[in-house]
Amino acid sequence: MFEPGHLHITHAALQRSGFTYDIHVHYETCEDPDEGTCMHFTMQGEINGKTFTEEFQLPRDLAFNFAHDAGRIGIKYGLPNLAAMPVEMHKDYDRMFQDIRDKLDIKSGDPIKPEHLE
Repeated sequence: MFEPGHLHITHAALQRSGFTYDIHVHYETCEDPDEGTCMHFTMQGEINGKTFTEEFQLPRDLAFNFAHDAGRIGIKYGLPNLAAMPVEMHKDYDRMFQDIRDKLDIKSGDPIKPEHLE
């Protein structure tokens, strides 16, 4: 479920060998003295009964790469490395990407700092 600044994803195990998760991703803009406007993410929840909270920050030009960082955090706490997101989640991710674009005033074709590609 999506609302501006917050994505909530859940999954209940269908079999004993399955996995269950309940994850909240909150995000907001912030100012960094070196990078300027950034997006700060707080990811918290539970994966197979194991609770976690982690935060990360991405500069404006890399904010759309949040799924990479969030995926690594999920895997760290037991989420399987899923090859593809469930179809029903695409709409929520699309809305989150658009919200990030709006919050950071990102336009198609905006440059990425070369040092962020190293």
